[in-house]
Amino acid sequence: MFVVEGALVYSNLLALLSIGLTITYITTGVPNFAQGSFALFGSYTALTLLHTLKIHPYASVPLAFAVGGLAGVAVYALALKPLVKREASIVTLMIATLAVDLILLGIFGAYSDFLEGLTGKSAKKFIFTSYDFSIFGFKTILLFSTFAILLLLASLSALFYRTKFGIALRASMENPELAEVMGVNVARTRTFSWFLSGALASTAGCFLPFRQEIVPLTGSLIIVSIFAASIVGGITSIYGSVLGSYIVGFSESLLTFIISLAFGQILVYSRVISLIMMLIALVLAPKGLAGVVKKKWSIYS
Repeated sequence: MFVVEGALVYSNLLALLSIGLTITYITTGVPNFAQGSFALFGSYTALTLLHTLKIHPYASVPLAFAVGGLAGVAVYALALKPLVKREASIVTLMIATLAVDLILLGIFGAYSDFLEGLTGKSAKKFIFTSYDFSIFGFKTILLFSTFAILLLLASLSALFYRTKFGIALRASMENPELAEVMGVNVARTRTFSWFLSGALASTAGCFLPFRQEIVPLTGSLIIVSIFAASIVGGITSIYGSVLGSYIVGFSESLLTFIISLAFGQILVYSRVISLIMMLIALVLAPKGLAGVVKKKWSIYS
């Protein structure tokens, strides 16, 4: 039961991260390799508030959401928007996000040194499991992460289908040129998509230390699973990325546990499962499960 709960928590957090990756890919065509590092804005925001103001990590979520969102906007405005305007190739954009990821790795490494010097407590390696508690027999991280996903899906549905800005956002995703002709401010919708991507990743990062140990390199390690989730589900489908997150999350958690029972501790190799699933999806269903479902639906409609 403990393993299943852990798999569900991991899948919830992976969904928050992969939705953000999918949104920015749809709106700007950028495969953001820094998405995992965006999560660390939430992790270090929570750690900073905990060590300096004694604020519980769960209470840090609103600030982490805002910090991550602003970070996403800054990365897009300073590093990617100029390249998009120059119609840079997807390879160039990909390299730019890799550069951003390395820069963020250095920033978090330096900040962890600063925070350690300021508080006298470990910041290069930390975990929040001792701060978690139970409600009705369930770990709070399970309840909070599940609630976050349900709230997010409901909010996205309301945004996309019940607001004018949401309709404009969908239009800019589907056909930015036509949307601009129709009067949609595509630049604003793209900026918002990067705010949302960074905010969701940072929220996941605020929860992540309740599940695993965090180091400055964590973002660069988890990006494999984020891309696998988006590609398996369909990197051009938000709801497909959610489905892919639960498939990859449960597969990575449960298969690693089962294999470790037979061959010993191999958790360090859990990302291999995600890589294998991503390769299989790219070969058999390049558009992911969402593309398969869409194709079958078109056949029968």
